[in-house]
Amino acid sequence: MTWPAPPLQWIGHAKGINSISCSPNGYHIVTGSNDKTIRIWDAETGATVGNPLNGHTDCVQSVAYSPDGRHIISGSADMTIRIWDAENGAPVGRPLEGHTSWVWTVAYSPNGQHIISGSGDETIRIWDAETGAAIGAPLKGHTGFVMSIAYSPNGQHIISGSTDKTIRIWDADTGAAVGHPLEGYTDVVRSVAYSPDGRHIVSGCDDGTLRIWDAKTGAAIGRPLEGHTDWVCTVAYSPNGQHIISGSCDKTIRIWDAETGTPTGTPLQGHTWQVLSVAYSTNGEYIISVSGDYTIRTWDAKTGAALGNPVAGHTAVVTSVVYSPDGRHIISGSTDMTIKIWDAKTGAIIGKPLQGHTWSVWSVACSPNGQRIISGSTDQTIQIWDTEIGAAVMRPLVGHTDTIVSVAYSPNGQRIISGSVDRTIQIWDAETGTAIGEPLKGHTSMVRSIAYSPNGQRIISGSDDDTIRTWDAETGAAIGYPLKGHTGPVHCVAYSPDGQHIISGSDDRTIRIWDADTGAVVGKPLEGHTELIRSVAYSPSGQHIISRSDDRTIRVWDAKTGAVIGNVTFRRIFDNKRNV
Repeated sequence: MTWPAPPLQWIGHAKGINSISCSPNGYHIVTGSNDKTIRIWDAETGATVGNPLNGHTDCVQSVAYSPDGRHIISGSADMTIRIWDAENGAPVGRPLEGHTSWVWTVAYSPNGQHIISGSGDETIRIWDAETGAAIGAPLKGHTGFVMSIAYSPNGQHIISGSTDKTIRIWDADTGAAVGHPLEGYTDVVRSVAYSPDGRHIVSGCDDGTLRIWDAKTGAAIGRPLEGHTDWVCTVAYSPNGQHIISGSCDKTIRIWDAETGTPTGTPLQGHTWQVLSVAYSTNGEYIISVSGDYTIRTWDAKTGAALGNPVAGHTAVVTSVVYSPDGRHIISGSTDMTIKIWDAKTGAIIGKPLQGHTWSVWSVACSPNGQRIISGSTDQTIQIWDTEIGAAVMRPLVGHTDTIVSVAYSPNGQRIISGSVDRTIQIWDAETGTAIGEPLKGHTSMVRSIAYSPNGQRIISGSDDDTIRTWDAETGAAIGYPLKGHTGPVHCVAYSPDGQHIISGSDDRTIRIWDADTGAVVGKPLEGHTELIRSVAYSPSGQHIISRSDDRTIRVWDAKTGAVIGNVTFRRIFDNKRNV
């Protein structure tokens, strides 16, 4: 397959990306991330294919396609390997269990019959790809974490790189060590790969160098390849074996002549964090890279040029968006630590980004008069911004002891409320930025969503403790008992325009309607979404409810009967201006 120029950056993961693999036919790319998910991407457009693959309970360290492209494997810090159906993303069988520490690396045998895994428990395991059963005893010999493994092209040997500073070669059938360890490094060996003809091995090390080895004798060939100024995290051969690529903590990718070991061209620059995995497209025309900056980038393998047009706007995940009261502007907050203002009609960015937070921005809100923006961040602060000049109007509001995930203005604009991972809600004077009274306490887990009643007399909050609470906005006292019914974290809450009802959306995939005065459930849960519900709102008339879910749909409901009125499927779209 020949790729057209795709987007320069593909954004979707919520945390750093650790591993990348191309499907054998070149149509898809799979990535594994610290956000515990695996994502499949369309190699041509950069769009995500289906929903994230969920199941791991910790960081996904390594992913790989089966040789026939039908399956994906993943290794995780949760000490398991999982097999997935590449077509529908469904898990295949139970997790492969046996390692007693993080699984750092996984790979398929060339014939697709076996899976190998390397772990922090200092062992390599071989598994039957069909049944998931362990084959034989673990391969032991390393005295440190096994960071990287690979099969020889003929499937007869396995190589492994370790924190013990050595590379080992193993007989794939018997599991016996072949010869002595390959030694010479003075630091961790993070990545190893065979040349396509199986004659050579390349390795990347924390000392910033690459080495090429004779796969038969284990002898080092030539001098170390020098150029990187930090750890070499990943190495790979081009499909024709003529070039080697490497990614480093120095944020660059380098291309090397595999025969001479000399660098080809200048370093590929663009990532803003360490480059953790690199790979060639199946046809060898493109290089793809993933980074701790949450992005995937594509490069021309011949020229080293970045492909596509830069994606203007945020450089990481967009976490919150709101309209200005007059509908003319859109405000967005991102994990890139900035807030941006957009023209709602043209999509153009207005002014410079609002900068001041030192960590991810999780929530933004606009004052009723449209003159101020507030933002809450992982840096535990709230910033107040002037929309006209695009600058902070006072010092950050400090008081929470953990990430602030939700912020809102009171209807009259005189108060600000914030909800935090520290399980509390705080009320602030919008003019002075001073905290009003003590934090509102009662939730037993993080507060995900907050809202004022239309008359400003009450506050509601939704939490990971599966409940909604109502508070007196003046005194901060809890009103009545928690609203219980959801069986998962409550991600979003909102009042009806007349203030008589509350709606909530949850991890349990349902929306519930509550009587705002009594707290009683009104009718049955609104069911239909197949994933957690991120956002709910009433129409201005109060006759309809809209909801957005991780199942990639927006649903419209009749607020009185709870019946579905409409259903829209959406997908992330990339163009040369922004991602939506």
